[in-house]
Amino acid sequence: MLISTYMIQSCSGGSSADKAQDTVDSAKAVNKEVKPVAKDASDFAVQAANGGMMEVEAGKLAQGKAINERVKNFGAMMVKDHSEANDKLKNLASSLNIALPDSLGNDAKNEMEKLSKKQGKAFDKVYVDMMLDDHEKDVAEFRKAADNLSDSSIKEFARNTLPVLEKHLDSIRSIAGKK
Repeated sequence: MLISTYMIQSCSGGSSADKAQDTVDSAKAVNKEVKPVAKDASDFAVQAANGGMMEVEAGKLAQGKAINERVKNFGAMMVKDHSEANDKLKNLASSLNIALPDSLGNDAKNEMEKLSKKQGKAFDKVYVDMMLDDHEKDVAEFRKAADNLSDSSIKEFARNTLPVLEKHLDSIRSIAGKK
């Protein structure tokens, strides 16, 4: 292929330097392999994106609907921290050609719909319970990913995000009185 590329370029005119660079560029394009990301890393990224979007949406609801100031503040922390993590994950996934969801899945939409119908102390209780359960699962999943994923960049994302999730878990445990 390299020879045929050079021959075609030789017939088309242009400087020798241009032809040589074009040949090198063509060879690089042919030899460059697009390495797919391992399934475990891709699955984790999709799951983390779904969870992160849900945390942001639930946090927005808490900011507007919670009556306990600590719950409102926790919701604000969820919006801020998970938006930042979501942006980092989107950039990383884009560089690895991982397609992430751009909206909540049906299960998460249903959860948000149920949560949005709650008022007052009932909202606070359901939200706190949801965040407690969710962050216990998140910490376990991110810890597992940080230790075991085959893709080093997704593994590093999990490792770097884990302390933030652990802080969230500690905070929500304190709010729930389950420290």
